[in-house]
Amino acid sequence: MIETAFVAFATFFATVGPPDVMAVFAALTADASPRMRRRIALRATLIATGILVFFTLAGEFLLSTLGISLPALRIAGGILLLLIGIEMVFAISSGATSTTAEENEEATVRQDITVFPLATPLIAGPGAMGASILLMSDAQGDFLLQTAVVLALLAVLLVTLIGMLLATQLQRFLGVTGMQVITRILGVLLTALAVQFVLDGLAQSGLF
Repeated sequence: MIETAFVAFATFFATVGPPDVMAVFAALTADASPRMRRRIALRATLIATGILVFFTLAGEFLLSTLGISLPALRIAGGILLLLIGIEMVFAISSGATSTTAEENEEATVRQDITVFPLATPLIAGPGAMGASILLMSDAQGDFLLQTAVVLALLAVLLVTLIGMLLATQLQRFLGVTGMQVITRILGVLLTALAVQFVLDGLAQSGLF
């Protein structure tokens, strides 16, 4: 259970990307009052939590309804997580864990950034959604392991909320280099986990 919780926490931390969320939040709320910042951060986190918990709990049912097998999901999710890991290691942006330039431009003219781009796609992005379904499927119906996955998700979302509330102070303390080091280390771990997902999917597909 501890191993599952650790892997889930690392995966969610990498796919949600609290440092990236923190940086974008600080930029988009630079002119907001402290009270408004807290309100935006809390609402965005709650909305993202609802989205990700839904995919965590109902993801496998949706897959069966759509006729998508778990091996197919593991391979597809592994490829997606691999791209995210590469993005993190080389500090490039593809939009999988961050907003695109077009989304940032739209966000700057919106009065309410709670739902877009903060809650989704920044916090509850495609990578986090896919990871939640994959991790729950790996739990294989074990209640304790599934609980560990959900708790790990909630822990990462709590870290994300705290990061947004302390965005200015954390950026000043860690600096650009410190945040990049953390991101790259997690990127390497996520890349290895993604390859494992692909290998597991291929092994379960019956192709080999």
